[in-house]
Amino acid sequence: MTKTLRVGILGATGMVGQRFVELLENHPQFQITALAASDRSQGKTFAEACTWRLAGAMPESVKTLAVQAPEPTLDCDLVFSSLPGDIARRTEGDFAAAGYPVISNSSAFRMDHDVPLLIPEINPEHLALIDAQKKSSNGQHGFIVTNPNCSTIMLALALAPLHQKFGIESVIATTMQALSGAGYPGVASLAISDNVLPFIESEEEKIEQETLKILGKLNGETIDDAQMRVSAQCHRVNVSDGHLAAVRVKLKGPAKIDEVKQAFSSFSALPQELKLHSAPEQVIIVREEKDRPQPRLDRDAGNGMSITIGRLQPDNVLDYRFVVLSHNTIRGAAGAAILNAELMLAMGNLK
Repeated sequence: MTKTLRVGILGATGMVGQRFVELLENHPQFQITALAASDRSQGKTFAEACTWRLAGAMPESVKTLAVQAPEPTLDCDLVFSSLPGDIARRTEGDFAAAGYPVISNSSAFRMDHDVPLLIPEINPEHLALIDAQKKSSNGQHGFIVTNPNCSTIMLALALAPLHQKFGIESVIATTMQALSGAGYPGVASLAISDNVLPFIESEEEKIEQETLKILGKLNGETIDDAQMRVSAQCHRVNVSDGHLAAVRVKLKGPAKIDEVKQAFSSFSALPQELKLHSAPEQVIIVREEKDRPQPRLDRDAGNGMSITIGRLQPDNVLDYRFVVLSHNTIRGAAGAAILNAELMLAMGNLK
């Protein structure tokens, strides 16, 4: 029986922080013992500091925990971070230097050459970078592992089986991203009502760069990017949760549509083999209906940890096109980081 590890959450009062709290309630391997947030929340209980924005009630187990400063004095074995990118670099670095494993949802360290950008179903071997990271940090015991941008996770999971089986030459992705991806209060109601916003700061660059690292190969103490071209355009739409992308791919090898469909539906990997607590039984759900997936109907598939693909068709310009959907604050954020930690525990990276 694995010992329960004590976890702290940095940025606990935000939207993703609240998802961490929700998903870690009654987790068999992790127990929340520390919560940290901004100055205005510190010294209050979590119930006093946090306006709960998710469906259902705030878990009783965290209500009386004191909100502390995000400093490496927290009483826990590891930390999950949902800090804003502008402060995550310094704070997460301080925690790693102090000996804490940091499993981060923030963007600050994602593209560092010795930091794993992890999706457990795709690149578990990238965890070997932890040793290189410790080495370059003069043997510190702490380290940082990141999960990708919320839209990147969805796209990379859809591309992985095609990349493995046929090879990919190029990808074009057009996203329609939910409001919760902007945090709370997020986008002004008068800006998004009756409207689509065709720009999300830095989002396109993240998708284009991160996808290549995730699908790349471990080469000693660094990652060689996947040899493909990725083009992304990102839009904010008036949907509460659930990011959707229209994707076109050009494959390196020939593939019939039934072979592509089978590659999606049969995709399974190490988290499913290990039966990790947060891992969905079906990673990719393929819908046959002409009008699916839809955010309201499909975002909670696999407890929010599956992605859903539909409208798979031959494409007149590239080879195939499809639509993919995922829950952006579960599979795309807190759930992804928790699954990363579950894999790390199973692989011996957390002790």
